[in-house]
Amino acid sequence: MIDYNKIPSPCYVIDEERFRNNLSLIKRVADESGAEIILAFKGFAMWGVFDILKEYISGAAASSLHEARLCFEEIGSPAHTYSPVYKEDEFSFILKYSSHITFNSLKQFNKYSNIIKIYSKKISPGLRINPEFSEISNSLYNPCSPGSRLGITAGDLADGLPEGIEGLHFHVLFEADSYALEKVLKVVEAKFGRFFPGLKWINMGGGHLITGKNYNTIHLIKIIRDFRERTGLHVILEPGSAFAWETGELVATVEDIVENQGIKTAILDASFTAHMPDCLEMPYKPKIIGATDPVDDKPTYRLGGNSCLSGDFVGDWSFDKELKPGDRIIFLDMIHYTMVKTTTFNGVHHPSIGIWTREGKFRLLREFGYEDYKGRLS
Repeated sequence: MIDYNKIPSPCYVIDEERFRNNLSLIKRVADESGAEIILAFKGFAMWGVFDILKEYISGAAASSLHEARLCFEEIGSPAHTYSPVYKEDEFSFILKYSSHITFNSLKQFNKYSNIIKIYSKKISPGLRINPEFSEISNSLYNPCSPGSRLGITAGDLADGLPEGIEGLHFHVLFEADSYALEKVLKVVEAKFGRFFPGLKWINMGGGHLITGKNYNTIHLIKIIRDFRERTGLHVILEPGSAFAWETGELVATVEDIVENQGIKTAILDASFTAHMPDCLEMPYKPKIIGATDPVDDKPTYRLGGNSCLSGDFVGDWSFDKELKPGDRIIFLDMIHYTMVKTTTFNGVHHPSIGIWTREGKFRLLREFGYEDYKGRLS
């Protein structure tokens, strides 16, 4: 149990025990299903805890040169790399740090296929496919929406796969259960199954919320086993959120209380737009320890960030007692996706990063200052 009074503010803090519980479950699913499960950096890239991560998995999925390099240097293995587009001046470095390269279009593959052939290290090339089916309701996250720039449709492959392609990659899930994957697999097999005999692997992307409450891991294991037996393909999954799901919090502090037209706002030493941008982007209202949705006759506050953006606030919460400067506000589940999207907008102080160890102690992994802000701008 984290003692939040021992955590500096603002600070992202991950609980080692909860993190290991997630990793253990993911490893068990990988072992029992025969799938290779790797971490997607776009959801979680807190490399300060990769020494723990490497006890359970040995790979990661990258979407850029920098992510591929992070995998190579901090996990110690080449990355499974996919990007919507590759730049010529970066591609040779991406090859250096990768074992698998997935292309978003046939034009991109044709542009770089000869480079892969002459590269001294073995690279396994693949194509991202668009099955034109997804149950994601939020268009912001749906890669199968009409006119999507992501992936190659079955119609684009009427003439067959290009020579040299060894795998297919689809990513059409978002915080989904195994039953959503089962539906997608039926569509993928119907549209692309004719190519399977000539392939080595299939990457089923991310969005598998394996560590979420009530996720049916037995069903997932059966789906993957059946698929592997049916096709003979090596199966890869690359969840992001699942690794850090509900493993840590953002600790913030009330610095002031302002009131306007009957609305009380507690202004924090953290920012929604800079430090919790997904709350505004998705949008969603995060859970807070000791707070609820508004309740009559309870002290109720809007929580506001410390930037000058007018919209740097999210929702209203009720508390058991009046808030005052110095009170701690603990935002739950702020380790996956939230951390990778932060900015130094307005020059507001970026939260520190730390871990609450199994020994019941806080260990600071990183703190930020003026040079971090300045160095991003010129």
